[in-house]
Amino acid sequence: MSISIISFTANGLRLSKKIAEELKEEKIEIYTKCTGLKEEPTIEPVCFVEERIGEWAGEQMKERNAMLFIGACAIAVRAIAPCLVNKLQDSAVLVMDEKGKYIIPILSGHVGGANEIAERIAAKLGATPVITTASDLNGTFAVDLFAKRNGLHIINKDGIAKVSSKALSGKEITISIETGHMCEAGKKPEGIRMADYPPEQFVDIVITTEEKPYDTALTLRPKEYVVGMGCRKGKEAEKIGSLIQKSIEEIGVSKSQIFALASIDRKKEEEGFLTWSSKERVPFFTYTAGQLEEVEGNFRTSAFVQKQVGVDNVCERAALKACDGGELVYEKHAEDGMTIAIAKRKWRVAFDEE
Repeated sequence: MSISIISFTANGLRLSKKIAEELKEEKIEIYTKCTGLKEEPTIEPVCFVEERIGEWAGEQMKERNAMLFIGACAIAVRAIAPCLVNKLQDSAVLVMDEKGKYIIPILSGHVGGANEIAERIAAKLGATPVITTASDLNGTFAVDLFAKRNGLHIINKDGIAKVSSKALSGKEITISIETGHMCEAGKKPEGIRMADYPPEQFVDIVITTEEKPYDTALTLRPKEYVVGMGCRKGKEAEKIGSLIQKSIEEIGVSKSQIFALASIDRKKEEEGFLTWSSKERVPFFTYTAGQLEEVEGNFRTSAFVQKQVGVDNVCERAALKACDGGELVYEKHAEDGMTIAIAKRKWRVAFDEE
């Protein structure tokens, strides 16, 4: 996840750096609008924001970066207001006071991950996360979070409110899942009843790969495809994205059906992969050469790749590794210093155990 932290005072900047140190596993960019620090020689690697805060926020939204404002809530609200699209596309936005006492998710708590970020930062810094989403406060079923955790694409976002409202009212939620794709592990939340598939009458949620019209409030479609890639160092995100788009079109797949992007761990800091992953909100998984070597199958091998990274094929092996059971549907293709393969995973739906 890419998180951009912006501060407006010296204290806020110090807190920004502390958060970045605590979340080293994430890609964090530190920004400040504190004019008194502009000429400081110690400002690096902090970026001073010259443009208006609203313009800065707009660029962050385009890149789908999560944003943490260290300052007043009003600053964040005014900055992001013109940029809002909808709850499935908006970036996670949080606010924290410069003393680090409270952290408040104010946008995209579930789909964008703002609530999760707040809880992680709060745990690291000993702060209090101020969670305001009704489902979290009441301990009820949150269908948008359920969809995110299970790699499900929300077809009709208006249905989220209908299902959530019913859950908050204490009414039973009925779910119909395509036959053979329900994981028995995990405790089913209270108030959830499983219905037969295909449903013969109204159900609240249908989870299926089929594009048939069912009588339901909300349709969730599994993200079935994993893109495996390798590339030369420094390959631009635009070129990576163009190759992905070209490849999925060849097999009749849309970006909304992509479950993950995968590669070798040597590429875990590859800017092009990270940028594309963040912008498209597609998880980016990496594996060691040893882990990729363990993947079974007939692959298009390369002695050169074997010598360079320790495994004879990256894209095909990575695609299958991230599937955790699946098959290649688009074998290795090479173009402009990149290799790509696509695998179709065996999807399963599970409820959280908590």
